[in-house]
Amino acid sequence: MRSIWNGAISFGLVSIPIKLVNATESRSVSFRQIHLEDGGRVRYRKVCELDGAEVSPAEIGKAYEDADGSMIPITDEDLAALPLPTAKTIEIVAFVPAGEIDPLQMDAAYYLSANGVPAAKPYTLLREALKRSDKVAVAKYALRGRERLGMLRVVDDVIAMHGLLWPDEIRAPEGVAPETPVTVREAELDLADALMATLGEVDISSLRDDYREAVEEMIAAKAEGGAGLAPAEPAEGGGGGQVIDLMAALESSVRAAREARGESAGPDEGAGGGADEGAAVAEVTELKPRKRPARAPAAPKETGAKKSTARTAAKKTAASAPARKSTATKSTSAAKGTSAAKSTAAAKSTAKKQPAKAAKKAVPRKRSA
Repeated sequence: MRSIWNGAISFGLVSIPIKLVNATESRSVSFRQIHLEDGGRVRYRKVCELDGAEVSPAEIGKAYEDADGSMIPITDEDLAALPLPTAKTIEIVAFVPAGEIDPLQMDAAYYLSANGVPAAKPYTLLREALKRSDKVAVAKYALRGRERLGMLRVVDDVIAMHGLLWPDEIRAPEGVAPETPVTVREAELDLADALMATLGEVDISSLRDDYREAVEEMIAAKAEGGAGLAPAEPAEGGGGGQVIDLMAALESSVRAAREARGESAGPDEGAGGGADEGAAVAEVTELKPRKRPARAPAAPKETGAKKSTARTAAKKTAASAPARKSTATKSTSAAKGTSAAKSTAAAKSTAKKQPAKAAKKAVPRKRSA
């Protein structure tokens, strides 16, 4: 990178030779002015308003315009004679916490590069001191003919410097805030918090200039003989001065942000809202009533007492049924046993009687002589 300024950092009695390099660059697409009739480029010429003659850069000097319109010429020698101790020096005047620097003061950003091998040691010393202290250095320096204010901080392994506006160059925000008294409810703040939490964080390096890319695509299309791109549709909800339902807009924003992140929207989209303070607000969708088919009249329901009586009777019946069956089984078994015993005894008695009769029959009778 090409340096735009050479000098030194004054750190007490330590002097660090450095080179100043631009840390940023503009990527915006620039246009030229042309003559619409023939497409010729329109250029500016510097002309003296007294004689109308075109003036070359070598013939142009500086002047200060006084309140009455008169010009007071200022030469380079006049400026060089001014006591400007920071003409070639970045003079550190203090070390403060970074939070004390108002971002409104931030201006251009530069990288400070060590100029030569001898500058490496003091450069590294200042860098590590800034890292360990967790502070930034406030400094004065001169660039393009005027003294400026700067802030030195560490970015990776490099000391960076941000040009700062002088405190008296920051305007007071008078008449900027809304003059109409407005009351913000807690429910609205809760929804705003929910939207902030849903959007979450972002990797700044992933953000792109969509407008610039669209301009480049349009230029490429026209260069190939096309008619450019189709006009984009206006974004929803755009337009200044629109009166909106703030609560509905917040709820819709939370829902859209969750859907964009692939999260399912819960039944309660926000943390509150509605007519009452702190009450939850839900989007209500009116549903048309559906026609239901006619039903047959239902049988009269039994009262609790009848149900209890019926259940008790059923339990008693179920309990007594096995008992009766068991008793009947026992009776039948007993009867069968008694009958079998009687039959066996009778059979035995008959068997005993029959051999006796047979014996009697077998004895021969005595015949008379």
